[in-house]
Amino acid sequence: MPQESCPVDHLSSAVSVACCQLAPVFGDISGNMRRSRDILMRAADMGAQLAVLPELANTGYAFSNRDEARGLAQSDAGECVSEWRELAAQLDLIVVAGFCEGDGDGLYNSAVLLTPDGRQARYRKAHLWDGEKRIFDLGCQPPPVVETAIGRLGVMICYDLEIPEWVRLPALEGADLLCVPVNWPVLPQHREALPIEVIKAQANAAFNRLPVAVCDRAGHERGIDWAGCSLITDADGCKLALASRQEQAGADEIVFAQIDLRASRDKHISRHNHVLSDRRPDLYGKLHGTAI
Repeated sequence: MPQESCPVDHLSSAVSVACCQLAPVFGDISGNMRRSRDILMRAADMGAQLAVLPELANTGYAFSNRDEARGLAQSDAGECVSEWRELAAQLDLIVVAGFCEGDGDGLYNSAVLLTPDGRQARYRKAHLWDGEKRIFDLGCQPPPVVETAIGRLGVMICYDLEIPEWVRLPALEGADLLCVPVNWPVLPQHREALPIEVIKAQANAAFNRLPVAVCDRAGHERGIDWAGCSLITDADGCKLALASRQEQAGADEIVFAQIDLRASRDKHISRHNHVLSDRRPDLYGKLHGTAI
């Protein structure tokens, strides 16, 4: 577990969180960075202490092949992350953003967490969705949990949030809030209903008493309609804020809520039940490939 450098007494009962939902244009890195800069400035003007941008916010998502992605990739010290880092300092804002990362021969669907004082954590998506498996390499590190001025923040990306074992890891590491850049497509079976991904996000938040700030994207891209369903929950998985699904117009939207992060450090769900200590790891051998 991380050191108790931010005790419960010192956590704010109202941390202001913004999910900055926008519509990246595929391949338009300069335009996408301008869009992200504008919406981050708006979030800061609203009083946000933390802002989350979508998955692959600098490039767009629908790569035709690995070479196309490699041509748009940057390192985590490249121009895009550097600009976000400068904005974090300028706006006194913690920024979490998804980007296409190139590192030598490696190519990753990645995210960074950037603090106003210049600290940086990088995460590489460990569970790739569908055609991503043709494009990206698998990340091989667990979600980081970063001590910040507002609390302990965990980071993962999109489909990671649908893997219960993966979400449990930052909960066990003491995360107070999970920040999740996503790109949720509109699936045919969910075109008229709330996407099932929203329900899964709420369920995983409730399972772990770990609030989530999920930043989706909007718009259309290479034949894909995006759901535009950014979501912020409390520690019980209840919706604090949900985007208005403006994907048809491709409009930017800031989903804003205040979260009591102190609640996430109380894992009791009844007088005698605790979501972490009630576990029976001795019975779960098959989950990690060993016999019971």
